[in-house]
Amino acid sequence: MKKEKLCKIFSDIPILNTERLVLRGMRREDAEDMYEYASREEVTKFLLWSPHASLSYTREYLKYIESRYVLGDFFDWAIVLAESDKMIGTCGFTKIDTVNNLGEIGYVLNPSYHRQGLAAEAAAEVIRFGFEELELHRIEARFMTGNDASRSVMEKLGMEFEGFERESMLVKGSYRTIGTYAIISEDYFGKKNIKNKE
Repeated sequence: MKKEKLCKIFSDIPILNTERLVLRGMRREDAEDMYEYASREEVTKFLLWSPHASLSYTREYLKYIESRYVLGDFFDWAIVLAESDKMIGTCGFTKIDTVNNLGEIGYVLNPSYHRQGLAAEAAAEVIRFGFEELELHRIEARFMTGNDASRSVMEKLGMEFEGFERESMLVKGSYRTIGTYAIISEDYFGKKNIKNKE
């Protein structure tokens, strides 16, 4: 896919729907919902960013994200509960390599909504969009060792573990070992065809 086409798609980020969720662009009105989880130390333990220091910081961050959407170079959705319109996290592509048709997905969820399969539900829809709409060839997901919950989501999505890169990232002053899972389009469509025949 050409970069221009990708930017056009995400300059008006599509709304995606699942059984329980709506994936839509983040908005400044989501600030309180986002701050509810983004301010918590345990949420960012295995992430590259640190907890949000204040609600005003979250508001400024969302204002910045709105400007990125306009440019079409930000590929992350708000995860919103369909029944209440409450934002409970984010899910999307942390990067898209248009030369190699490769995407990397990431997700974060408010701990109050863990153990309900919501992260996997959101990520499965993002993967579907990646293969069916963006025509990606490969989708990856990465995790820091110790983040077993994130690794479990990757396995639920049918991704295959490809290995560890030992102490390959310096994160918040410590070298972290990173694991990679991936799925390629052939595997995705093959599994989808099997499900459709059942």
